[in-house]
Amino acid sequence: MWIAGELVHVEDLVLHDAERDVRAPTHDITIAHSILRTRRRIAGAEADWATNPSGIENLISRASIPPGCEGLGEGARASFAEAALDEDHDAFAAEMAEIDALLDRSARTLAAAGKDREHKAGSLAVGELIIRDPDWDEGGRLSEWKAVMQQVAAMPPTLGAAILWDAWEILEPLQRQHWLGAQLVSSYLRARGKLASHLFGLNFGLKTISRERRRSRDRTSRLLAGLEAMAEGAALGMKEIIRLGQARDRLERKLQGKRSSSSLPGVVDLLLTRPIVSSSMIVKQLKVSHRAALDLVAELGVREVTGRGSFRAWGVW
Repeated sequence: MWIAGELVHVEDLVLHDAERDVRAPTHDITIAHSILRTRRRIAGAEADWATNPSGIENLISRASIPPGCEGLGEGARASFAEAALDEDHDAFAAEMAEIDALLDRSARTLAAAGKDREHKAGSLAVGELIIRDPDWDEGGRLSEWKAVMQQVAAMPPTLGAAILWDAWEILEPLQRQHWLGAQLVSSYLRARGKLASHLFGLNFGLKTISRERRRSRDRTSRLLAGLEAMAEGAALGMKEIIRLGQARDRLERKLQGKRSSSSLPGVVDLLLTRPIVSSSMIVKQLKVSHRAALDLVAELGVREVTGRGSFRAWGVW
């Protein structure tokens, strides 16, 4: 999201992911959480799942439509999908699907009636509670990007990934999920065997490249920027691994002499696998009292990162 010019507080994202929000989540937090869930989904699947046609369609919420639902709206399709999971509720699901379809048709009728007669075909249309460009051919653009993926199959994985990233930036296949491109490129690297243990953070390296180079009119400059971003991302990733390793060694020294039933090792694991940790997260994960969670954090002596008197959080920064 930083690459797109949007910022989200990491503590808000972590707390939202742990269902421990201290305030109502914003639209940006919702998008950031969608990105986080998508990365986890790709990382937990087979190496080539996300770059397969079915995987891409699944990630952009275009799963196959159940038979008989082709003419219905999204709400009706969702109802039929739920009905397929539980046959005992077929009648109820069908009734709800009809209601959803009626609401969908009504919304489209109202949207069409509200349009100005001089409304041009290339302007924006309102539908499904979001603004869409009716001339934006997502299917065609995605097909073009998939064709590029087939063309780079014989190239070295890193060069192919740079070309794929550049093609996604130029084609802009998706109106609402442009951020998915970096995740698919990272998945492509893993599918080609360049990575084995994790999903590469392409945007981690892109942050170090100026926008002028990333969005240059010269294709060669853009490709060089993409290759440099991968190198920078790998270097930054290694630095982060070294930092976390040193933090683990420092924290584990404080575990010496503790009972085998101590909850401190669990807190250490939380601190090393989350950017920040709140007392409520410790309570939920380790099944201890709130007071005990605060005592465990105090015993480890980690730094408080929010600067607040309440709803505090700690991390190994």
